[in-house]
Amino acid sequence: MPITSPEKYWWKPADKQEKIWITLSLIWCLILFAMMPLWHIYGKQNPSAEPLKIRPADFMKVSNVFIEKYKVGEESGIAIVEPPAGVDVYLRGQMWNWVPILKLKKGVSYKFHISSTDLMHGFSLQPMNMNFQIVPGHDNILNFTPTEAGTFHIICNEFCGINHHTMVGKIIVM
Repeated sequence: MPITSPEKYWWKPADKQEKIWITLSLIWCLILFAMMPLWHIYGKQNPSAEPLKIRPADFMKVSNVFIEKYKVGEESGIAIVEPPAGVDVYLRGQMWNWVPILKLKKGVSYKFHISSTDLMHGFSLQPMNMNFQIVPGHDNILNFTPTEAGTFHIICNEFCGINHHTMVGKIIVM
């Protein structure tokens, strides 16, 4: 008895149930497509960044001047900085730490400049749901107003080498 090919279905019209699911899927895709820009504008959970180009060496210089000017202490060899209101705040990702530790005031608006001087890093502010990709040569500018006091940790969520798991920064809000 010869082997025969199974009957082919690909050219037959779709069943009623299949048409319903395809229609529902397309409608859902259109809803999500419309929601992405609307949620970004009205959702208030995605702060818009103003990325600018900057050489890593220049960002290192600017952030070092910021650290020297507003340094109030040190923890584990990392400077603790307490900037006054209205001053641009610089945060630098580098192998394998975030510099400096920031002491901020609750309810005060800050303009953050975040960049990396060596590799791509991930900026994840915990326990809040803020995640940004930090790339050398790009100055990510974020407007940030702390609304609750406490200690918040910055986690690198982009693998950056052998000590990636130790790359934790800190923001203290008083």
